[in-house]
Amino acid sequence: MNVRAGVDEAQDRHHLFSNHLLLNEMARLSVLAGGAIMQARAIGPRVRRKTDDSPVCDADEAAELIIVAGLQEHFPQVPVVAEEAASRGGAMIMGGAFFLVDPLDGTREFLNGSQDFTVNIALIVDGAPRAGAVYAPLLGRLWIGSDLDPADPLAMACDAVPGGPAPTLEAMHPISARAPAPGELTALISRSHPDERIHAFLDAAGVRERRAVGSSLKFCLLAEGIADVYPRFGPTMEWDIAAGDALLRAAGGIVLDEAGRPLVYGRPEEGFRSPCFIAWGARPDQKPGKQD
Repeated sequence: MNVRAGVDEAQDRHHLFSNHLLLNEMARLSVLAGGAIMQARAIGPRVRRKTDDSPVCDADEAAELIIVAGLQEHFPQVPVVAEEAASRGGAMIMGGAFFLVDPLDGTREFLNGSQDFTVNIALIVDGAPRAGAVYAPLLGRLWIGSDLDPADPLAMACDAVPGGPAPTLEAMHPISARAPAPGELTALISRSHPDERIHAFLDAAGVRERRAVGSSLKFCLLAEGIADVYPRFGPTMEWDIAAGDALLRAAGGIVLDEAGRPLVYGRPEEGFRSPCFIAWGARPDQKPGKQD
């Protein structure tokens, strides 16, 4: 392996993605895809079942077409891995940098009339989520974050109308995760995937307040300092969490596997399945329940 070439390639990737073009384009595509989702919702989406028996509908597919086309137009040298294409068995081409897209995270919530569904777009560089956009169309809320410049990470949020004008970074306000207060932690748990192991973990940690929230909104609430911890011990996919992980890291939080290591993305040999994890609103020096 040519080490010098590898270093140059990494530097080139950082230069390419450290400008505002990336974040503004991710924001624009998220809101545009959100407009397509809301149009499908108004008409009444047609629902089908994928091979894993999970639901897919017109809204998923329309949003994915918009996002993939936009990313390929503006960043033609960067591969895109998107959920619906992957579920159809499409060839997944990845490099040191690639986009990871979930066009409609929380399809069940969407079909059940809940507001807890999002559009997720993430940039993965060398296995780490370095930039992410999460958009909640029904809430009209956009979150975006990047740590491509480690000395100046960006985590921001704003209101945005589905399908409306693309918000710019200048129109957003900064957000940050909060430091956990011993004995006063708020936990977020999945609305669609209850898990007794999670409640046992939270009981042992002394966490009393628990809120059920769907989709990647849980990462957004952690990033905004509204909650403190989100454990997930059930199955999930990389595209479900990558954008939220990137946002949370940029806001000062962290997502760790059960061994205490940051998650690694881009594992087609695992079917893009994610290991169990715990997302923290701030890097904990001590886990809750173990304070002196």
